[in-house]
Amino acid sequence: GTPECVSWGPNRIDCFAKGTDNAMYHRWWNGSAWGGWESLGGVITSDISCTAWSANRIDCFARGTDNAMWHRWWNGSAWGGWESLGGVINLRPECVSWSTNRIDCFARGGGNAMYHRWWNGSAWGAWESLGGVITSEISCTTWSANRIDCFARGTDNAMYHRWWSGSAWGG
Repeated sequence: GTPECVSWGPNRIDCFAKGTDNAMYHRWWNGSAWGGWESLGGVITSDISCTAWSANRIDCFARGTDNAMWHRWWNGSAWGGWESLGGVINLRPECVSWSTNRIDCFARGGGNAMYHRWWNGSAWGAWESLGGVITSEISCTTWSANRIDCFARGTDNAMYHRWWSGSAWGG
């Protein structure tokens, strides 16, 4: 699969990819050398999306064989096991973090609409439809606290934009 790389601090890069056996693989740079590839298991059917919301913290997401979004995380000392976050997604999820203990995930789901699920530091919110009819994976970025901008291709092949302003969804 397509590599996904993230950094949780200076001199640190963690890269992930779906292997030929459909498991998630991980390799890292520690500032002076690359570690070897390690299997983190699972059976995933999409490329991987990862985010880092604090030093020594990584959260990775992919679609599983049941079309739900699956999650695995590094807490600074060990990898947590795979957990299902439900939903029915038909492409790779896109997950971003705009603050410590905050993750927002997006995926194309039923009716080709954009769906959203979030972690608020203590619990996952339920999947919500943000509407639209999209024909591509979603790409999102954050550029300040409580701000998210997401982009996807529409049925007319134009790029569409939806954003969270900190209080409401626009676009």
